[in-house]
Amino acid sequence: MDTSPHRVSDVMTRAVVAVGRKTWFKDLVERMEQWKVSAVPVLEGDGRVIGVVSEADLLPKEEFRDSDPDRYTQLHRLADMAKAGAVYAEELMTTPAVTVHEDATLAEAARILALQHVKRLPVVNSEGVLEGVVSRGDLLKVFLRPDNDLADEIRRDVLDVLFPAPVEPVHITVVDGVATLTGRVQDATRIPLAARLVRGVEGIVGVDCRLTAADGA
Repeated sequence: MDTSPHRVSDVMTRAVVAVGRKTWFKDLVERMEQWKVSAVPVLEGDGRVIGVVSEADLLPKEEFRDSDPDRYTQLHRLADMAKAGAVYAEELMTTPAVTVHEDATLAEAARILALQHVKRLPVVNSEGVLEGVVSRGDLLKVFLRPDNDLADEIRRDVLDVLFPAPVEPVHITVVDGVATLTGRVQDATRIPLAARLVRGVEGIVGVDCRLTAADGA
């Protein structure tokens, strides 16, 4: 049964296309098109990730193909100018690579993606060796969890722990990822905590907490 929090290893793609330092520009484009990916990790011989080549790294070659950049552009876009003349992956790659470990939580991976403005992260082990790739789409897989699995987890890990002896049965229903809690409980101070914990369950879209306190609680 699923438990929270889910880890990158639960959702990452393990079959990954990767390239070496000396992979040609055209080969990079062909592999991205073949595999329908927007970036590929660059590996050393032992499988260690040393950089990433993305579509953004390849575009300067087209952008500056027929242009004669002015001095301002040359000074302020030195990296892009260099990539426009690059032919190997090692000349094009962004390094050091932004990576994530497979035991990171989905929230941690999502935060890295957002802060670094990237769509995909190489997943590496403690030695930096490639284990897979996690994408924005992979992180959304938790929202495909069945409603009954979500309800079972909330019952087991939240309600039974916080309210072992409710005044009346505490009910949990989950419909399209929205959890509804109903019932009366002895300890009113735990109601906000229950709502917060349910909201933190992987796959929950929203929470409608209708729990009430017993008279005098």
